[in-house]
Amino acid sequence: MTDHDDELCYKTARELNALLRGREVSAREVLQAHLERIERVNPDVNAIVTLVADRALDAAAAADERIVAAGANGGDGVGVLHGLPIAHKDTHNTAGIRTSHGSPLVDGIPDQDDLIIERIRDAGAITLGKTNVPEFAAGSHTFNPIFGATHNPYALDRSAGGSSGGAAAALASGMVPIADGSDTGGSLRNPASFNNVVGLRPSPGRVPTWPASNAWTTLSVKGPMARTVADTALLLSAMAGPTPRSPIALEEPGARFARPLDRDLTGLRVAWSPDLGGLVPVEPEVAAVVEASAGVFEDLGCVVERACPDLSEGEEVFRTQRAALFEVAFGPLMDRHPEGLKRTIRENAEAGRRLTGPEVARAEVLHTALFHRVRAFFEAYDVLLLPVSQVPPFDIGIEYPTEVAGVAMGDYLEWMRSAYLVTSTGSPALSVPAGFTPGGLPVGLQIVGPHRADFAVLQIGHAFEQATGYGRRRPEAIGAIG
Repeated sequence: MTDHDDELCYKTARELNALLRGREVSAREVLQAHLERIERVNPDVNAIVTLVADRALDAAAAADERIVAAGANGGDGVGVLHGLPIAHKDTHNTAGIRTSHGSPLVDGIPDQDDLIIERIRDAGAITLGKTNVPEFAAGSHTFNPIFGATHNPYALDRSAGGSSGGAAAALASGMVPIADGSDTGGSLRNPASFNNVVGLRPSPGRVPTWPASNAWTTLSVKGPMARTVADTALLLSAMAGPTPRSPIALEEPGARFARPLDRDLTGLRVAWSPDLGGLVPVEPEVAAVVEASAGVFEDLGCVVERACPDLSEGEEVFRTQRAALFEVAFGPLMDRHPEGLKRTIRENAEAGRRLTGPEVARAEVLHTALFHRVRAFFEAYDVLLLPVSQVPPFDIGIEYPTEVAGVAMGDYLEWMRSAYLVTSTGSPALSVPAGFTPGGLPVGLQIVGPHRADFAVLQIGHAFEQATGYGRRRPEAIGAIG
């Protein structure tokens, strides 16, 4: 692999986009560089678990032919992701490509694309494979009985987070410039934080989900990841937009997110909290990054105050809705294969079965009250800064942290309350690189905005990214490999 190929693998998606449209580089060259990078780095990181190189090379050749056929201004006639390599989360069904969901119970080859995959391909991206996930995407540590664990590129003995851990590690390692993921309790945000990349949990309905057995849920969303905020927004522009196949799809076209994100933040009203108003324990090295990030916004001319809405009701809302979701998704499978699912999935599905009608109704009432409390908070502030995760990347050999800042965790979810309490608000939330621990582990900042203010959140994250540059630091752990 030449230095030129290495350079291609760490160019931004927007830079590659311009080179491809200007015919300064071919889609085949870009893809080949990334395939060679995967061959060298992936054995140590284990981020990409299914590779479809031949299929991808055929698609790249066709992409080059389309640009040539379009002539001098061909770049104006192709999709926004034309020629860009991408790997899809292994819980997203891909027609003709193995999709395991991290479980032997459903490992197979679908005959239909999920809507998000359909839109990404229609935008011109080239599928090169699938990224690793926890079993059925349950939990924020990526390991499963089929493919094993994904290693953090910044420290190979640490977790890459989850459940979009394979996607984040592939991005950080230069294996792909863009990747898709999903988020229930932090699965786009946590791995972005752990791998020094960007992940957006969009507003529910921003990226419609189809097919879906529970199409009305606002708990789980699909969304974009990349190494920069602008690239994340570019991928969102292909994913987002209305469709009659989803009852909660937002009507705003996705094209808005391809626009420039530059914005003067002078006078922006910024609230920040290192611990969600005292609701969660946070390791001191993580809290220090959040506090330093608040100072960056002061330097950008913002009005910064320590404040946080009361998110305490989000606990009951999230756990009730998640348990119900798990019962619907995994209850029948659990009945057929009681020992085939990992313990934590069975426990969550069983909790769903124990729910009563009044308990579900109470969660909906609390959910509504929480929405209005957060809505009122954002009348006083434009944005809220929080930790993404309460811990930095942890030992890859454990399932989850059992203690945070000296406080015992009750289960495998509790250490991610900083993310899942935000899930319950319905607000868009962005994880953006914000610094490193003294030991060199990445820490992300969670930028939370008002209801459906996805574009504003991206603008604010972009300004922070440009002011700090933390996302430009590459992982040294794979330096000798890559």
